Amino acid sequence: MVWEKSLIKYYNYISIERNLSKNSVESYMRDITQFAKFNTKTPPLKIKRKNILEYINYINDHSISARSQARILSSIRSFYNFLIFENKITSDPCEHIYSPKIGSRMPITLSIQEIDKIIESIDLSQENGERNRAIIECLYSCGLRVSELITLKISNLLFDEKIVQIIGKGNKQRIVPLSNTLIKYLISYVKFIRSKQKIDSKSTDILFLNRRGNQISRVMIFNIVKNLGKIAGIRKNISPHTFRHSFATHLVEGGADLRVVQEMLGHTNITTTEIYTHLNNDYLRQEIIDYHPRA
Repeated sequence: MVWEKSLIKYYNYISIERNLSKNSVESYMRDITQFAKFNTKTPPLKIKRKNILEYINYINDHSISARSQARILSSIRSFYNFLIFENKITSDPCEHIYSPKIGSRMPITLSIQEIDKIIESIDLSQENGERNRAIIECLYSCGLRVSELITLKISNLLFDEKIVQIIGKGNKQRIVPLSNTLIKYLISYVKFIRSKQKIDSKSTDILFLNRRGNQISRVMIFNIVKNLGKIAGIRKNISPHTFRHSFATHLVEGGADLRVVQEMLGHTNITTTEIYTHLNNDYLRQEIIDYHPRA
């Protein structure tokens, strides 16, 4: 079995059998393809522990961050677990190879005042003003991932019931409430802006469109957020995911049940959601430091 055949079979396994998201599949395949290029003279079934260690040393020498090294090693593990599953090999060459230690990174969040400041900075007289306002409010009010936002369909919006149906990771569905503010912004965008666009046949049900009438891209969402952050004078290094973090943090700070927050975010494991309780604890700790006479 040569590398090319192995990679094709692995691709089919993670995309069809494991039903991973498009972005996850691309990440795994990018990591494994780079690993294969490094080991062109050694077939995948002949890879040993020393080959993997040599590659880890190689990427370490090229100043790849500990977090990225951990992700790459995880991809390699996944590939060799697949080969074991397929009975192509009997032992795991990744065994006893440990990921570099990475500190837990607390996500950046925005206050409600900062979010309002970003929305208020949007020039509604501009061509994409109404759309961009709806995008920002949607990211915050619904806590969406970028991949969920750009694939959001008009048919998923149930305005009368004030809910939206989200298709998340692994095609898992969840229901998220729509705020009155978001409903107002979405109706305004759909009625006055989107309805006047010439829409590509493949994007007739897609909510957020670019100027050409096609589905808006991930890169464009990142650029919109970065530009609006600068205009609003936000000095934090924000991204679309910052609004998702803020959505969850504000729910926890407001006393929402963690299971509800987990459901709203579409987290499979509640331990992923628990980071927002840590953020809340940090907030409480800082309040004590700032205001308690014994602090």
